[in-house]
Amino acid sequence: MSTGPGLESLVDQQISVITNDGRNIVGVLKGFDQATNIILDESHERVFSTKEGVQQIVLGLYIIRGDNISVVGELDLDLDRSLDMTKLRAHPLKPVIH
Repeated sequence: MSTGPGLESLVDQQISVITNDGRNIVGVLKGFDQATNIILDESHERVFSTKEGVQQIVLGLYIIRGDNISVVGELDLDLDRSLDMTKLRAHPLKPVIH
């Protein structure tokens, strides 16, 4: 793996990615390159709504281009497991404007 944007410590960890178009994708970081293109395994997209619980759309092995990534964050697995996604309500994220 090449030197990258400080993601080395997150490899094989569950992470959450917010894309520039406002998507929230959660998965296990498997790799990345110097352009911050990332590979996620066991991934799913979380779709938020004010009317119903969070939809989780299974994506599996997924690649996200670095120029489409707005935020990468560690996931607190204990906290995440304690959340009842069927009861969460939230406005969908708006696209990120740089």
